Amino acid sequence: MGTIATESYVRLINHRVKIEKDQDYLNYILVNDAEVPDRTSYIMDHSKPNFFYDLKEDVLGQAQLKPDFMVMPCNTAHYFYDDLAALTDIPFLHMMRIAVHQFVDQYPDEKKIGLIATEGSIFDHLYEDEIHRAGREVEFGGPEIQPMVTELIYRDIKEKGEVDGDLYHEILRKMHDDYGCNVVLLGCTELSLAQEKAPDHPYHVIDPQSILADVTIKLALQIRAGADPKAACQKYLFD
Repeated sequence: MGTIATESYVRLINHRVKIEKDQDYLNYILVNDAEVPDRTSYIMDHSKPNFFYDLKEDVLGQAQLKPDFMVMPCNTAHYFYDDLAALTDIPFLHMMRIAVHQFVDQYPDEKKIGLIATEGSIFDHLYEDEIHRAGREVEFGGPEIQPMVTELIYRDIKEKGEVDGDLYHEILRKMHDDYGCNVVLLGCTELSLAQEKAPDHPYHVIDPQSILADVTIKLALQIRAGADPKAACQKYLFD
């Protein structure tokens, strides 16, 4: 979901794992289902195609291959996380919860975090609820922020396959300078791609896709070394 963002996630895990030979890379099963209906469209208007059924088919299909754990590098799709995780007993990591816990651990003195994300994630409070559960406040910025974020995600990355680094940096600048956000959470994997392609800025960000890539590598290597998959994943399955 979001082919270019999915490519970015795979590239991260391929390049971050330490290798000396081909066999050192991770084993993984990738389903890039480009035909999953737009997540934001359904969340904001239930008359639009429901993306759950495509994801259900994908999860059940992957489950037959018995992976050690599953990840879903799409923030907005976590709208159906509970329903998808219930389809199988295979550990299913929650990208958003992992990212919020990382924020709390990395910035224990920050009581507020800026959030930029798809309109769907904002509309349904997907990240907002997780941030509040962690005892922190969330800042969305003013009415000019969301159109800028939507342009970056949809007009540039999804439609053109390119990152407007200047626009990304301007969004971060405004969140920091105008709305007092010392840390900004990138609540969409297209924004994670923007961070990968245009990291040359002075602002602190929490990048869920980058964090998920690191957790993926850590778990995969632990399991390869003999750890029980469910036990290894347990610390990342936050209630």
